[in-house]
Amino acid sequence: MGEFVTLSVDSDTHVGVLRIDRPKVNALSQQVWQEIADTADEISLNRDVRAVVVWGGEKVFAAGADIKEFPTYTPDNLHTNGEVLQRAMDRLARVPVPTIAAINGYALGGGCEVALACDFRFAATDAVLGQPEILLGIIPGAGGTQRLPRLIGVSKAKDLIFSGRMVKADEALAIGLVDRVVAPETVFDVAYAQASVYAAGPRATAYAKRAIEDGSEMPLDQALRLERAMFAASFGTEDATIGIQSFIENGPGKAAFTGR
Repeated sequence: MGEFVTLSVDSDTHVGVLRIDRPKVNALSQQVWQEIADTADEISLNRDVRAVVVWGGEKVFAAGADIKEFPTYTPDNLHTNGEVLQRAMDRLARVPVPTIAAINGYALGGGCEVALACDFRFAATDAVLGQPEILLGIIPGAGGTQRLPRLIGVSKAKDLIFSGRMVKADEALAIGLVDRVVAPETVFDVAYAQASVYAAGPRATAYAKRAIEDGSEMPLDQALRLERAMFAASFGTEDATIGIQSFIENGPGKAAFTGR
């Protein structure tokens, strides 16, 4: 359990909540990045967690990196410090369960990159997203130049990154940066409800996520081989036995999966 990043798990719904809580605006210091990485590892090892909501609280998701640390950075030490940022986002992106970022308020710079590392992004109507690093004379360093164009397309990503402009929730939805926009007071509950739907699914969800995430970076022939391997592995789960037998006896959509 970190000082600024915590994980709570409901044993009934199997939904975990990764909470970023560093007042006042959840600025992402080196410590916070490391705690996100550690919490992602904890999620990956916890078989009771089947879906996760990533949340910064009712007022702000994460306003960006802790700029007060920047004067200590140099090109040399950023090879190490930058690795901490990317490693944290890589671990979050690769947790073997569905993840939903529930975004209230600002998700800027590193905060936007945290949201990009999630599978889905649900935004409040008051949410504001962007990669404004260029306004500081630097570029995104926790995956923004890579995950953003993969999500919304190269041209739109270049526009946001080159200009540093911020987008409100309605534009974010229009360009595909977020998946759903809801009232600020409901964004967490809506994200949690959807996470509960994913959590009720079989263990095969982890194999599907790996096939999609890793396969999207491979040539098609290699990606299809990965899919075949994940397809075969899914048949070795207890859930596959339950799901197949349930279909035969009761038809589709009736299986009660165990997550094993």
